[in-house]
Amino acid sequence: MTPILFSTFIALVFLGVPIAFVLGIASLAAMVLVGDYPLQVVLQRMFAAVDSFPLMAIPFFMLAGSLMEKGGITSRIVGFALSLVGGIRGSLAHVVSITGVIMGGISGSGVADTAAIGSIMVPEMTKRNYHKDFSAALVAAAGSIGLIIPPSIAMIIYGVSAGASIGDLFMSGFVPGILIAGGFMVYSHYIAIKRGYPIEGKKIWPERWVSFKDSIWALMMPVIIIVGIRFGVFTPTEGGVVAVVYAIIVGKFIYKELNWSDFPDIFGKAVISTATISFLIATASLFSWLLACEQIPQQITQSILNLSDNKLVILAMINVLLLIVGMFLDSGPAIILLVPVLVPVAQSLDVNLVQFGLMMIINLTIGLLTPPVGTALYVSSNISKVPLVTLSRAILPFIGIMLLVLMLITYVPELTTWVIKK
Repeated sequence: MTPILFSTFIALVFLGVPIAFVLGIASLAAMVLVGDYPLQVVLQRMFAAVDSFPLMAIPFFMLAGSLMEKGGITSRIVGFALSLVGGIRGSLAHVVSITGVIMGGISGSGVADTAAIGSIMVPEMTKRNYHKDFSAALVAAAGSIGLIIPPSIAMIIYGVSAGASIGDLFMSGFVPGILIAGGFMVYSHYIAIKRGYPIEGKKIWPERWVSFKDSIWALMMPVIIIVGIRFGVFTPTEGGVVAVVYAIIVGKFIYKELNWSDFPDIFGKAVISTATISFLIATASLFSWLLACEQIPQQITQSILNLSDNKLVILAMINVLLLIVGMFLDSGPAIILLVPVLVPVAQSLDVNLVQFGLMMIINLTIGLLTPPVGTALYVSSNISKVPLVTLSRAILPFIGIMLLVLMLITYVPELTTWVIKK
């Protein structure tokens, strides 16, 4: 069964078949051709995978992100960020990094954040003579932080798959997210001085206060969700519902930019996105179940542990594996596929599941920026009209910064575990 499972999988991936169908077809091929499993198992496993209360958080957070974006949130966040860094050379570049962190706390999707930030910031940076390749690369990198900063859809999928606390994952995600954004700002400042990018004008504190008051409703959303989950006021799924209600109230009645006529389009997109992710989770669960039945995760775990008995070396090998996988698979299917394989390795090394989850998510976030399946890279290239080859070169320094933070998270566990409930 194993050769048929993997050969079918690889062949369909190279043929460009959508990954959800790849997983389902490969599983069916293996079961029909050589497996002794009844086909009723297919529907049972697929239904069991999506019949999960925590997974209900995904459509709610996706819907909340769409509502907040349509409700005029992005422009206010950009204005607030500019009021903070307007006096620094390369101000707009710093605004992109700060906005990436704040938007990450709203949508939970790196690709959605890249599109939202890029559509506003790339034209503005181009007007002020920023190099287009730098602007596009920064937008893609900063937008991808949405995968790391809570509430993150990738964290929800990992938490459900690995049995890790989603609340602890949310709390731990702030440290690497802020470190990455800080690294982007340091590099942007260096480039701004080198190339003479403009200063937008320093804001005095009364002006900053006005900008803060204008954006306070947007800034409060991630705070309410994270604090509520952390202190047990509501579960992550209930937090998604709170986020949707909050987004409707703010967008419709406070900012008054959300119209009733917008709702059919917003809900329609949320339904399609939810159906896509749910089908992916269902087929990936079937694939993972077959792997478990054939004891493939145990064999891979043993093979990895046989290569070295040094914990640091094994963690480095896992990072390399995840980086390679991230180049070919999006974060959702990659997490569902690899958690059954790699979590036993992490547990055998006594690595905290929250720390390991952040390692996995950062690796897969880098995958958003690397061809051939670098979705954030493609979105930024489409918005900026910068050729993909040019953009791939410009993104390298930002990937380097993310790799440095990845090393810190991997080898300094206290950076992520200090916030975990004991």
